[in-house]
Amino acid sequence: MSEVTEDSIRQESRAWLEANWDPNLSLVEWRNRLIDSGWGVPTWPVDWYGKALSDPLGRVVAAELERIGAVGVAKTGIRSLAAATILVHGTDMHKEKFLRRILTGEDTWCQLFSEPGCGSDLAGATTRADFKGNKWIINGQKVWTTSAHHAQYGLLLARTDWDVPKHQGLSFFIIDIEQPGVEVQPLRQMNSHASFNQVFLTDAEIAPEYLLNELGNGWAVATTTLMHERRGADSLRRYAQASDRPERVYVEEAAEIGVQLEPYKWYPQRGGRVDLVVERAKATGAFDDPAMRQEIAKLLTLSKAAEWTDRRARALQDKGGPQGPEGSLGKLAASNVARMAAQVHTAIAGSDAMLTGEDGALDGVIAEVLVSVPAISIAGGTDEIQKNIISERVLKMPKEARTDTKGPFRDVPRNTVG
Repeated sequence: MSEVTEDSIRQESRAWLEANWDPNLSLVEWRNRLIDSGWGVPTWPVDWYGKALSDPLGRVVAAELERIGAVGVAKTGIRSLAAATILVHGTDMHKEKFLRRILTGEDTWCQLFSEPGCGSDLAGATTRADFKGNKWIINGQKVWTTSAHHAQYGLLLARTDWDVPKHQGLSFFIIDIEQPGVEVQPLRQMNSHASFNQVFLTDAEIAPEYLLNELGNGWAVATTTLMHERRGADSLRRYAQASDRPERVYVEEAAEIGVQLEPYKWYPQRGGRVDLVVERAKATGAFDDPAMRQEIAKLLTLSKAAEWTDRRARALQDKGGPQGPEGSLGKLAASNVARMAAQVHTAIAGSDAMLTGEDGALDGVIAEVLVSVPAISIAGGTDEIQKNIISERVLKMPKEARTDTKGPFRDVPRNTVG
């Protein structure tokens, strides 16, 4: 058996792409061809559409796709988190039913985790899953659910046992979002976008085979999803670039990206738009102020340090390390960068930073930064949650005192009735 090297993978993937890439195919037809070859998700197991390559070798394949201009498998939105979770915790039936259609883009997913009554305490979820007859009956409310308005399936965390400690009473399901009993309502944000939804579940049904992992092990499954989410926080736009080429596959991909990334189009502003700071400072004359230059230098230093943290996490992943608390380091760093960027933009723009639309700085982009930045400290786990994870799992500090982790969950005081 010949040795697998970057050069051999490059040559093999290039030969296959040059023989098979056809931009006149439909998007789904091309993706099915790519999936069958193993080059669509080369780091996945061989049994599930991949070639079991390392992440560095996977990037070699990605570079060949980009070189030839070939469209890759679907990656936008929550579907990537669904795929990662199913790969780790799903049965063969789950993988057979869902993974291919995730990769082709035929199915859209959402994540039904957060609730109005438990905030960042995800383990305090009170959405009920009661087994009646031969199915699970779901009742409760979820909130901040991206893409629920056009999703076919959802990753659902629900409580199946109220008589054990709260982390032990949760189970993880795959739920059909298009069924009766699931009502989706959009939420309007203060930056004028409507990226999220609240979802009401009233006697919604789930067949027993759509329990993911074991009953009561939902917290471990949700942790897998969250670690992937935090490591990939704010990175969607890096790999979802639509082409303006006229061939069929590009046109269909552009339409898909437009729909899937609509909820995320303000995410660059959420991150603080560090990329605009130097240009804005020079254009407004603020760069001539030595005190302002110092603030800009602090921001750029913080941003570069966050980038290095992200690279360190990726280097660990390249060595085969598991998803771990490094994602919390990166997410907390992103929050710090975004807040400082908002302060610097405000100092540069002055009162114009409060104006939206054409009257505002950069046609209102700076104002959107200011009202969007707070979201990065909340979404995917608050800064406080990340600090707890870092202190306990990275610094090995004692866990903070808790009064709600022992005894039956039904006895834990909360602001909703179980």
